Order: sequence, then structure tokens, then C-alpha cells
Amino acid sequence: MYWTYLRRELAGRKKQTIIVAVGLAVAIALVIVVNALSAGVRDAQAQALESVYGVGTDLTVTGAAAEPGEGGGQRFEFDSEAGQTEDGTTSVSQSRLTADFMRGTLGASTVESVASLDGVAAASGALSLTNITFSGEMPDRSQMQQGGPGESGEPPSGGPDGAGGSAFDLNSFTVLGIDPDDTAVGPLSAVEVSEGRALTADDAGELVAVMDATYATTNEIAIGDTIDVGGSDVEVVGIITSTSSDADTAANVYIPLDVAQSLAGLEDVVSTVYVQAISADQIEAVQAEIEGSVADVTVSSQSDLASTVSSSLSSASSLITNLGTWLSILVLAVALALAVLFTISGVTRRTREFGTLKAIGWSNGRVVGQVAGESVIQGLIGGAIGLAIGLAGIGIINLISPTISSTSSTTGQGGPGQGGGPMGGGFGGMAQQTATDVVLHAPVTLWVVAAAVGIAIAGGLIAGAFGGWRAARLSPAEALRSVG
Repeated sequence: MYWTYLRRELAGRKKQTIIVAVGLAVAIALVIVVNALSAGVRDAQAQALESVYGVGTDLTVTGAAAEPGEGGGQRFEFDSEAGQTEDGTTSVSQSRLTADFMRGTLGASTVESVASLDGVAAASGALSLTNITFSGEMPDRSQMQQGGPGESGEPPSGGPDGAGGSAFDLNSFTVLGIDPDDTAVGPLSAVEVSEGRALTADDAGELVAVMDATYATTNEIAIGDTIDVGGSDVEVVGIITSTSSDADTAANVYIPLDVAQSLAGLEDVVSTVYVQAISADQIEAVQAEIEGSVADVTVSSQSDLASTVSSSLSSASSLITNLGTWLSILVLAVALALAVLFTISGVTRRTREFGTLKAIGWSNGRVVGQVAGESVIQGLIGGAIGLAIGLAGIGIINLISPTISSTSSTTGQGGPGQGGGPMGGGFGGMAQQTATDVVLHAPVTLWVVAAAVGIAIAGGLIAGAFGGWRAARLSPAEALRSVG
């Protein structure tokens, strides 16, 4: 009888049911979309930072910035016998493998010191370098000084375009020296081998490398080819890609750490120490311990680096967090208020009905149950509509796949993207800004669906509680006299 009566009452008050259900539906749909977008932005930020840290990396330790005037830019010196001369033109080429002169290096012993600290599960060192190749053509200076037969030291016709001038190119790529026996922490923990093989412990001291897939494709380099790294021929044994489709690897080329140190003339040093804490709740304590025990270093966590991510990614995050959340709360509050007002108004119009029901023996509890049941059904109808609208909205967002750009500073901390290793880099070692385009996906989670159902039920119960309270206060005799 209860369900029959409930169904008839809802059918007889279609206008009220539609208004209450639609109000809750709009609020629930907005909550679903806002929460999905918020989760999507968090995922986008994680993708932007993923290649910097790698899976399982909690902290990075880098050397302190060098004082202005220390170090210097790259110098390429050629003696009188350098290059090859042909047809009055001398071709020269030289490669240098250097660290960022704007950032100090760390002693290799720092890795062991950090690994021995309480709360540290693992630590791995890496040396971030930039390989710069200077190449070009210039007139044969010996002919310019001595002149040829019948000539008086006039410039030869060699050189680019036969004009007797010079032309030079500077090409660079980032190189990361890593410990091939310890890749569970750091950038290589966030990559997968697409061709060839990865570096292994047996590669220590060998002139071998693995290369980022994008860089290899752009420069038409394949497995088995050799590349010039610091003036030495290094064989490419593997091609790697990021495990995330929306993030790049941390460097263009990876070689064994001892080989990187030797080619760069930087024995027993690293530029970055990647650290994994025993548990997430110990990250801050480990960070403080490293800062207190190791001098002249910068210790960064993922949350620290997240503050450097800017552009539309941070704008979207701020918009959703502030405007979206408050708008959802406001709409939800309005929907609940409408549900309560319509329920109370409906109870007032049904004064004679409830007076009659009480007169024939209905208890206050049964009357309250009847009103609450009607409100909960209205809420569930609104929840179902809101869930459908919310899922449709998420589907549209994922179909459009909007792109969010993020910009990260790579000086001393690394960053995603080609040409920006874990220590920055680039010619002259200047700070770099790395832009990454991330496709925004709004994920659907079970808790969002559960929240939609919960809001619908809660809205119905709140409206039913106020309406039932109003109905329970009615006296049968007074109710019948009021409509006399």
C-alpha cells in the first residue's frame, strides 16, 4: 500500500516532482563535471612533472648555483693544423661535452651519503651535460698569408659560395650520464625501451648510449649508428620513449655515468641525486635531513617543482578550484533550498489529506515516512538525470580533448621536454623554460558516481525531513476544520 500511495502522489504532483528533480540534476551534473575537470588538471600536472622525477622519485638533490663570474661559456680552439683543407677551404669540427657552468656539481660520494640517511629507500646519481658541436668552413689561412703563384696574398676563392668567407654551425643535444646498474630511481624509471635494449651493468666504461625516440627520429638515427659525444664515437644500442604519452624523456641521449664523467673531464662528480623515500609521509623529514647534512645543495620535492609549473595549466587549476567549486556549492545550496520549499509548500496544500490520514489512524511516523519517501524518490530521479548530464558533459570534454600548456623552469632541477635535462643545460648553460602541451582528460571515477547518488539521497532526505516535520505538527481536528 505504501508504494502504491507514493506512486499515485508523485504522479498527481508532476510539476513539483519535475522542478525538484531538475534542480538537483543541474547541481549534481555541475559537481560531477567540476570534480572530473579538477582530477584531469591534477593528472595533467603530474604528467608535466613525470619526466623530471620518474616513477618512484620523491626528491632531487642538485648543486648550489655558481657565483656570477665563475666558469664561463664554451671556447673552441683550433691550432694551425686543425681541420682538412681542400680547394682552398678548411673544414673544422669539434665537439665538447660540458656541465652547466651556472650550477655547481656534487662529489660522487654525495650519493652514498644521501643513501645512508634515515628514511631513504634508494638514491641514484646522474651527471647532466650538454654536447655542443662547432663545425664549419673557412678559407685556407696559409694561402691568405703566403699567396699562390703569381698572386700577392689575395684571398682565395674558396669558402662558402666561393666568396672567401666563413660559415659555422653550432649543434647541441642534452646528455645524461646515469648509473646503468641503478635505474629504478630517476628519469629512466619513467621510460620504456621501444627498440634495441636498455643500458645494463655490463655497459660501465663502454661507449654505448640509448636515445630518446623523438630525437632519434628527427635526426634519422637508428640502432647501431654512432654519434659524436664529446669527440668520441658512441654506439646507439637502444631507443626509449616516455611511459606517458603526454610527457617527454628528460634528455636526448643517455650514457653510462663513468663514461660521461670521463668524456667531460669531470671525474667522480654528479650533478643530480635522485632520492626515493621509504614512505610518502617521510618525504618532508628526509628533505630536511638532507638539507641539514649535505652542504651547498638544493633539495626539491615534486610539490616544490609543481609551483614552477605555470601558464594555462595553473590558470585552469585556479579557475576550477575557486570558481568551479564555489559555483557547485552555490547551485547545490539553491537546489536543496528549492526542494525544501516545494516540499513544505506541498505539505501545506495537503493539510486536509494529512488530517484525514491521521484521523483514520496514521501515526506521525507514517506520515513523516510518506513525505520523506516522496522526497527521496524525487531526489533519486534528479540524481539519475544529473548523472546522465554529468557523464555526457565529461564525454564531450574528452571528445574535444582540450590542450593545456605548462611551462617549467629547468635550471638546476630538470624538466620535461627535449633539450632540457635534469640540470637545465643548453648552450652557455643559461636557464631554460620548457613548454609542454598536455591533453586534458576528465576521468570518471566510482566515487564521483557514488557522490552523485549520495547527494541525490541527501537532498531528498533533507527536503523530506523539513516536510515531514511540518506534516507531523498537523492536528487532525485542526486540519479538518481548516478546510471545513
